[in-house]
Amino acid sequence: MANSPVYLRFLNLSQAIASEFEGLDLTALRLLETIAVAHTQGKPLTVTDAMSLSAIASPATLHRKIDALREAGLIDQIFEGTNRRTKYLAPTKAAAKYFDSMGKAMTTALKM
Repeated sequence: MANSPVYLRFLNLSQAIASEFEGLDLTALRLLETIAVAHTQGKPLTVTDAMSLSAIASPATLHRKIDALREAGLIDQIFEGTNRRTKYLAPTKAAAKYFDSMGKAMTTALKM
């Protein structure tokens, strides 16, 4: 594996990390990434916003993936301020751990 391109080494390592989350496919993980990036930019996505991400999947599929991410403990639905009608999506500590593991995999792939 030492002679393979860095990105392929990273993919190999990242697949092992992602396999820890049974039932989550690449679509769910892509949605998790999008939710986390928006959250870190201070622009958390609402459930409606997430369901309109047509570049990732259809609204029905995205709704199922939101449920799967919530059940896996990777996202929470939260309220901001006094508005109890709008649910925002936020990554959990488990998601932070997942991203930390992916970062370590990237560093390892670069060193190999």
